[in-house]
Amino acid sequence: MTAPALPALADIEDAARTVYQQFQATPQYRWALLERRLGTECWLKHENHNPVGAFKIRGGLTYFAQMARRGELPREVISATRGNHGQSIGWAARQHGVACTIVVPHGNSLEKNAAMRALGAQLIEHGDDFQAAREHAMALAVQRGAHMVPSYHADLVRGVATYWWELLRAVPHLQVAYVPIGMGSGACAAIAAKRALGHGVRIVGVVSRHATTYADSLAAGRVVEAPVSTVLADGMAVRVADPQALAVLQQHLDHVVQVSDEEVAAAMRALFADTHNVAEGAGAAALAGALQEQASLAGQAVGLALTGGNVDAGVFARTLAAG
Repeated sequence: MTAPALPALADIEDAARTVYQQFQATPQYRWALLERRLGTECWLKHENHNPVGAFKIRGGLTYFAQMARRGELPREVISATRGNHGQSIGWAARQHGVACTIVVPHGNSLEKNAAMRALGAQLIEHGDDFQAAREHAMALAVQRGAHMVPSYHADLVRGVATYWWELLRAVPHLQVAYVPIGMGSGACAAIAAKRALGHGVRIVGVVSRHATTYADSLAAGRVVEAPVSTVLADGMAVRVADPQALAVLQQHLDHVVQVSDEEVAAAMRALFADTHNVAEGAGAAALAGALQEQASLAGQAVGLALTGGNVDAGVFARTLAAG
């Protein structure tokens, strides 16, 4: 399996200039209570602190900027999402005056749906999971002659890599970093930034135990479809791994940790108690993975990606109450 080329340092720096036209670098903090809980030095990267509350906005901005540079902006884009990718595409499409249609599965987050509509996106509900929504979006794009924005693409990775570039430059002694895997752009971007900077950090991928396509595919060396049953980590609820992302992860990921919905819920409560930040399920998965492996982390500098805070109020209230 041949891995696609990753963005070089100049590509990431160029993407950062695009991103910073909309918002500035997000902070990374050491929280004393969180460090006490994990038992070691811990840096939390706050991608929940940007205009859509999730890291995906960086990819959408860069993807559209690259299309504009090539003179390839379409009249309409279509994509599929569980929410954060859709907000990213909606934001960037609005900025460039491009019509945007987003397909989500039935039962998707009401608040993420509302946020996408507020950005001007037309929403279509189709299917019972992300893969079904994705396949419908691809068919719609063909029917309408619209541009299908994929969930994994080199230009998305280039933009997402800017947050890892920020973190790794801010913490040059970071030894291990945990990142959730949905369709793979976040973990591949971490690898890209590590390689571009020549940083020695080890990248650990975190997948839901109830959505194991990437864990299964990495073990098999090929794409393996796996059922999805997570009810909390919707940003990781992927049934079919992307082959390009898989090739990158196969070559460069240190290892993978699988976390249950119960562990994710506990991590959401921990982040709120220790930092008073709201994390959605996928946004808390990195901490869940680190807590699972904390016995081996003593004395190491650990980085955690709080990738998003877009959780429905009712879901978050029930998660807190369950603790």
